[in-house]
Amino acid sequence: MLGGAEMNDHIKLVIPCKPEYVSTVRLMVSSVASRAGFNIEAIEDMKVAVSEACTNIINHSKLCGEDEYRVMCTRGTDRMEILVEDDGVGFDAVGRPEVEQGKISESGLGIFIIKALMDEAEVLSEEGCGTRFLMAKYLTVGEE
Repeated sequence: MLGGAEMNDHIKLVIPCKPEYVSTVRLMVSSVASRAGFNIEAIEDMKVAVSEACTNIINHSKLCGEDEYRVMCTRGTDRMEILVEDDGVGFDAVGRPEVEQGKISESGLGIFIIKALMDEAEVLSEEGCGTRFLMAKYLTVGEE
């Protein structure tokens, strides 16, 4: 995924593209992060970020009839990585304007939130090829 130190403990879910299952993803992320030693603030940040990624995927899945997407949590010795991906219509992630301070619109706000809450965040998407949200949160001294 994002690379770095040794990674272990991979947990994967295949989720229906329905909003009522986002809470299941949040629970998985919370459980894995807690087990990894993250504090409550970091866990809450991860839960909000993964919710935004899932909501983005679900909203775009309606455009192409996708009925499921995948979520993977990977716990490492110094961080946790989260991947949320689909095989949907995708979008032009490169051409999407960054949210500017004072000019926040509803469209694109989820990506802004993900990048603000996670230590690393990357959105890979191409029209017709699906979307991948790659996120990482690092353990800080005293959390372990």
